[in-house]
Amino acid sequence: MHRLFLICLLSLTMLAAPGVQAQEATEGATEAPQADRSATGGAQTLEDILARQRGEEVPDRARAGEDPDSAGAMVGQLGALGGSSDADVWSALRYGTADVTVSSGGAPARVLIQDNGMWWLNFRQGPLIKYGGWLLLGTIAFLALFFLIRGRIRIDGEKTGRTVTRFKFIERFAHWLMAGSFVLLGLTGLLVLMGRKFIIPTFGHEAFATAAVASKWIHNNVSWAFMLGLILAFIFWVAHNIPNKTDLKWIAVGGGLFKKGVHPPAKKFNAGQKMIFWSVMILGASISASGLSLLFPFELPMFAKTFVILNDMGVPQLLGFGALPEQLAPHEEMQYAQLWHATVSFVLMAIVIAHIYIGSVGMEGAYDAMGSGQVEEQWAREHHSLWLDEVKKREGEPKPANTATTPAE
Repeated sequence: MHRLFLICLLSLTMLAAPGVQAQEATEGATEAPQADRSATGGAQTLEDILARQRGEEVPDRARAGEDPDSAGAMVGQLGALGGSSDADVWSALRYGTADVTVSSGGAPARVLIQDNGMWWLNFRQGPLIKYGGWLLLGTIAFLALFFLIRGRIRIDGEKTGRTVTRFKFIERFAHWLMAGSFVLLGLTGLLVLMGRKFIIPTFGHEAFATAAVASKWIHNNVSWAFMLGLILAFIFWVAHNIPNKTDLKWIAVGGGLFKKGVHPPAKKFNAGQKMIFWSVMILGASISASGLSLLFPFELPMFAKTFVILNDMGVPQLLGFGALPEQLAPHEEMQYAQLWHATVSFVLMAIVIAHIYIGSVGMEGAYDAMGSGQVEEQWAREHHSLWLDEVKKREGEPKPANTATTPAE
């Protein structure tokens, strides 16, 4: 009887040993805790995604266990594979080579993973806002300093009391349509771009949400007025903005902006105004094109084709960059369109700020050209003497004896 009891006791001890060893192993494992992914069937968790965005190391094939059944209730949803994964499938999804079928949405809906969006977001929230903001503030600061040093550019000669028609009503309409809409587009664009960073901390999320929705509506609809004004201005003034030899004389003396009593000859538009005109036309057209791409998402891709042309011309290599990507996901097209739209807009806003300055407080009599359309004859003689001579000739008036301008040399 005693022998039988000892045999049973020895048997139970031997059976219990593996359990004790397993328990010790389990206790030892607590020293290096692993993320619990059982609720997701072994798939990445929100914490994993956030950690990857912070730049932390996260295993691509992290699993809750080797047993597919460890996925628990998720097994039924995941199908026959359960909690296991196919690395090739995920790789194909990430790099856009997977054969994905969707019932609606077209090509954009077939892109399930597009990690280039983080680069776009970081650039949008960082360098774009930083350097764009400094460009605008720097332009305003420079103009303020210039005003303090140079003062307002006055009419040097004695005013005649006579006026000359500088711009007709339809021309002024095109100008103000383009200018007014651009100001609205600039303000609403800045609010949408920078509001999250500057408005939310000061006024809260609800205030920003209301302002952003209103700005988006204004921006999308006023854009059509800007494009119409751009087209009208081009039609009315392109013939007067062709560069000529007279512009070289104007540039040589800085248009008389930096020295009193210097008035180089100019036709209807001087060299400075021609620079403004072509800047507005070229940059405005580029902003309009990228804006249309944003107004109609995924319908007007432009950058992949543009990159192909630039690569063929060798432009990126000439500037010290590698070849630009020629295959872009639909979402990447939209990201490039948004960044280009904002970047070019910052440059044009800086140019327009300078134009507003010189056409208002910077120069006496300049605002009248677009205000009433009538300018003082002496102002026209000092700033656009060749154009004034043409006007007098058409009207059949003799050329005044004192029309000589200060030499440009």
